[in-house]
Amino acid sequence: MANENVIMLTEENFKSVVLESTVPVLVDFWAAWCGPCKMIAPVVDELANDFAGTAKVCKLNVDDCGRIAQTYGVMSIPTLIVFKDGKEAERIVGFRPKSELVKLLQA
Repeated sequence: MANENVIMLTEENFKSVVLESTVPVLVDFWAAWCGPCKMIAPVVDELANDFAGTAKVCKLNVDDCGRIAQTYGVMSIPTLIVFKDGKEAERIVGFRPKSELVKLLQA
């Protein structure tokens, strides 16, 4: 079930949604075939609800947007990157508990 607070990124909207954002943006780099990505998906959904209005939570499918994943050196997934003022501020690779991700967005 889709979460209206999670923004699906594409090659077309990445710049306007992430790089030009005035609030922090968490980008979940994922793929449909990735087991750990499926494990972290509900946590990402919860974060999107928790931070609605104060941060953006986005998902980027690396199979659909390989060029963007390459640009940011995403080698393994899930990779979660927090962007602030259009620049990478934090990065986590692999599954992490929600508490750790909350700290990232609050930092």
